[in-house]
Amino acid sequence: MKFAFSSNAFLRYDLLETIRIVASVGYQGIEIMADVPHAYPLHLSDADVLAIRRALDANRLAISNINAFMHHADGDTYHPSWIEKDPALRAKRVVYTLGCIDLAEKLGARNISTEPGGPLDGMSREEGMVLFREGLAAVEGRAREKGIRILIEPEPGLLLENSREFLEIFQDLDPEVFGINFDIGHFFCVSEDPAELIESMKDVIHHFHLEDIAPSREHHHLMLGNGAIDIPGVLGTIDTIGFEGFVTVELYTYESQAEEAAREAFRYLENWRKGCRPMG
Repeated sequence: MKFAFSSNAFLRYDLLETIRIVASVGYQGIEIMADVPHAYPLHLSDADVLAIRRALDANRLAISNINAFMHHADGDTYHPSWIEKDPALRAKRVVYTLGCIDLAEKLGARNISTEPGGPLDGMSREEGMVLFREGLAAVEGRAREKGIRILIEPEPGLLLENSREFLEIFQDLDPEVFGINFDIGHFFCVSEDPAELIESMKDVIHHFHLEDIAPSREHHHLMLGNGAIDIPGVLGTIDTIGFEGFVTVELYTYESQAEEAAREAFRYLENWRKGCRPMG
């Protein structure tokens, strides 16, 4: 596996500086937030895209994922969602996602992650599922054409919270276009065992988010080793299944000390590697 860090912790930095810092820490990749202040597709010119590509090349940094979950440029973390009652708002999510697919192609990324429907906000789950399927169908063709995989990220409190709910919708989707962004902390929050799920869902996992979570299972991202998740055990399972993609550390809760958080997490991962694979 390869390790990356998500740019969504670096809201006080522009993307080019974030790329430099993440590379200097030692990560092999970076997850780029497709939102303000980093790479909201509808705000980027061709020159901006070229500058990002040059910064990635100069720092020898790969893109682990394009994070197309949040939408602060035109809403907030969850809105406009795939399941808004207002069709115009649902259309905004579709247009945004199409832009993220195009951005991924331009930057050479292989996948984008997206929210699992969104908050129900008084809507029935059945209605939400219908709207989510309609939204995914509206972006499927573009993703297939561009060779970009769309990774759904289950999250506590949203339409799809757990593995069962994800698999319910995934059975109707093209596995060549869709998959899961496996957020280890999210599954822990809903009382599922991440290591067991990694084994059973290995064929649909194309990217991981990694953070720790408190024993209370409150959805609040903590530094690796500061919570109740068996991080070494989870990483060992990812290693065991032969996963060769990216595990991205996602610590947006450390905005005030983003660089320090990136360095501390990297030290944790390096120590794990040394313990897992003794040298000499």
